[in-house]
Amino acid sequence: MTSRQIETAPVQPVSVETLLFRYPVQTPVRTSFGVMHDRPALFVRISDADGTKGWGEIWCNFPTVGAEHRARLIESAIAPRIINKQFESPSAAFDEMAETMAVLAIQTGEHGPLAQCIAGIDIALWDLSARKFGQPLWRMLGGASPRIPVYASGLNPDQPEILASERQRDGHRSFKLKVGFGADRDVANLKALRDTLGPDVNLMADANQAWTLAQARDAAPRLEEFRLNWLEEPIRADQPWNMWADLKQATEIPLAAGENLSSDTAFDAAIASQTLTFVQPDLGKWGGFSRCLGVAGRVNAAGLTYCPHWLGGGIGLLASAHLLAAAGGNGLLEIDANPNPLRDELSGEVRKVSDGHCTLSDAPGLGEIPDVRNYAPIRQWLR
Repeated sequence: MTSRQIETAPVQPVSVETLLFRYPVQTPVRTSFGVMHDRPALFVRISDADGTKGWGEIWCNFPTVGAEHRARLIESAIAPRIINKQFESPSAAFDEMAETMAVLAIQTGEHGPLAQCIAGIDIALWDLSARKFGQPLWRMLGGASPRIPVYASGLNPDQPEILASERQRDGHRSFKLKVGFGADRDVANLKALRDTLGPDVNLMADANQAWTLAQARDAAPRLEEFRLNWLEEPIRADQPWNMWADLKQATEIPLAAGENLSSDTAFDAAIASQTLTFVQPDLGKWGGFSRCLGVAGRVNAAGLTYCPHWLGGGIGLLASAHLLAAAGGNGLLEIDANPNPLRDELSGEVRKVSDGHCTLSDAPGLGEIPDVRNYAPIRQWLR
């Protein structure tokens, strides 16, 4: 997992419960490859033999109908493999899940959904272990400080300056715009953001794999006047690293990617390529804490910047925050700027942004998480 010596409590799951919520948004969330008309959140609660409970979250953004499928995968295929088994650590449980699901992933072609389910369970097991250990997860994993920088992401291409202004008043100092909607529109949106937010805020752009290499080589220089901290996923994540190197030579904007990489081998290749300045694993899509903490350490050791990707509910956001605090470095935590009570009501101290930072609590595990099934602010959206 990592070269650090991390003391953990053993885990023995006796139940694995999935809870699926779906929040109907008023303003759809738009990306270059699709639109989200509601916000799903798939939480998992694991009970240990000693009564301790841990919480996790499974990535299920696109397509949103996939949330139900992932819940069934956990209930039918994965949970029976770990219930009533004792593991010396969450990482040992991760290894067993990954090994026992490998053939099924090949047989079904569902490598991604299975990896996402395992990652969410891993988050819950680490939360559970830290609660048994009586330590906040960020500290148990070796973090030195609970205070981390954040940025407001997910700014839609329709008048993004309005939402960004609201988040700036909330305490945010860094912002990320969705691009890939045509050169004129992208440039106009970035200009509106700069004019509204000021010349000194950190501004990033996310193309969500919108462009071919030729299109990216054409688009990126047009965005340089806005002094972007990074350009995220300008081309498809599965393109060879020599193509990313080609693009790197064509623009002065640092490149970012990683949310769609899903193995240690893939991340090691990304690090070795030296084409990315910012590397962005999503612990809910692949790896959980058991793999992503090691990736983050290798990113930082290579002189690059680890920035966790997250665009979901509050439990996954909390997990991402704890992982960033544990990993250290100069990375920023991604906080979706769009309204979503499934995120805000469950993200604890992370929602309290001040001068571009949030501070995690000293509570054990991920911190205080209510019984989401019966939690009044969100229970109406339980499916």
